[in-house]
Amino acid sequence: MPADEEPLLTSLFAETGASDEGTDRILDAALTLFASSGIRKTTMNQIAEAAELGVATVYRRFPQKRQLVHAALLRDVSRFIAFVEASVAGIEALDDQMAVGFAAFVRGVSERPVMLSVVRGDPETGVTLLADRAILDLGRTFIARTIRPWQESGVLADFDTDMVAEIFARLAQSLILTPGGIIPAENGDNTSKFARTYLLPLLYPRIARDPD
Repeated sequence: MPADEEPLLTSLFAETGASDEGTDRILDAALTLFASSGIRKTTMNQIAEAAELGVATVYRRFPQKRQLVHAALLRDVSRFIAFVEASVAGIEALDDQMAVGFAAFVRGVSERPVMLSVVRGDPETGVTLLADRAILDLGRTFIARTIRPWQESGVLADFDTDMVAEIFARLAQSLILTPGGIIPAENGDNTSKFARTYLLPLLYPRIARDPD
């Protein structure tokens, strides 16, 4: 695995330090409040109260609200990745994995109010910590790591894995950012059928060969 594909979540979580029970309570409380009241309107005092901790304890772990928002979003993303992985657990066929996984990716983000608000932008707070490039990188890396073992086993040809993975990720991101249109994104079965028909052929590209 290339160095730049070190698990992104692992490197990002390192910024927040080791987790403990108090930190977990703070992050869980923050996500609940962000989902119900929005990031801008949620105060550090409210988070401390919901976590049943003193506000000084919250500030010791997260001196700035931006740091707490960052860490809470990382927690939400990690749970989202686990959700997608669980959706394909036990599925042996590659085509089924990719179709079901793509549908789960689209559905999973749309069902996470905090992540969705950040991905679509929060002009009031300017929160873009995980928007655009970082979310895209997460999606591409996750998809590439799903495809690469199939290449190594010889089921798939040795095409540019990252290129194909980014096409999948960019399309999923587009469906999330700009819902509507004729590509089905609201119904998981229809989204899976779309992936089988239009996206799975990307896993079997005609690889151009340099002339001898």
